[in-house]
Amino acid sequence: MFQLGKTIVSEDILEKDFVCNLSACKGACCVDGDAGAPLSLEETKILEEIYPKVKPFLRKQGIAAIEAQGTWTIGTDGDLETPLIDNKDCAYVIFDGKTALCGIEQAYNQGIIDWKKPVSCHLYPIRVKDFTEFAAVNYDKWDICDPACSLGQELEVPVYKFVKEALVRKFGEDWYAELEIVAQELKK
Repeated sequence: MFQLGKTIVSEDILEKDFVCNLSACKGACCVDGDAGAPLSLEETKILEEIYPKVKPFLRKQGIAAIEAQGTWTIGTDGDLETPLIDNKDCAYVIFDGKTALCGIEQAYNQGIIDWKKPVSCHLYPIRVKDFTEFAAVNYDKWDICDPACSLGQELEVPVYKFVKEALVRKFGEDWYAELEIVAQELKK
C-alpha cells in the first residue's frame, strides 16, 4: 500500500494484470453477487434524472424492479446501490445474446445521455471505499474475472492502465499522472 494524495492505494492495481474478456465471462459481474453497484449520493440524483431517457433501453424486468424499488436503493450494509432484479441481476442490465451489458452505457453510447455509468462499474475491478480522511483504492479479485486476468497477463496490461479512463474520472488527471510515476518507480 502507498499513499497518493488523500488515497491509500493497493500495489495490486499496479502489479496485477487485467483486461475484461466479455466473450468469456459474459458480463457476469453485472448479474452475479449479492448487492447492486455501489453509488455515491451524487450518482443517485443522476440516476433519478436520467431514468426516463434510459428506460427505453432496459428490459421489462429491470423497469419493474426500478419502478418498485426506485432508481437506487439502500443495501443491507447501509450503502447506496443500484436496485436488483430478484436479488441477482442489476436492474440496469440488458443482454446482447447471452452477454450482460449496461443499459445506461448503451444510452450513453447512443448519445442519449452524457453520463457513462456508475463510476464503481467503470472502475471495476478496482473498488474504492471512502473513509473520513482518505479513500482506499483496492483491487477486487473475483473468480468470475479469471479470464480477464489471463487476458491481461497475455496482453501485459496492468489493472491501473485498463481502468485509466475511470481512474481519471474518479480522481483526476494529476492523480493518475502521480500513479504512473509510482508505477514506474516500482518497476525499477
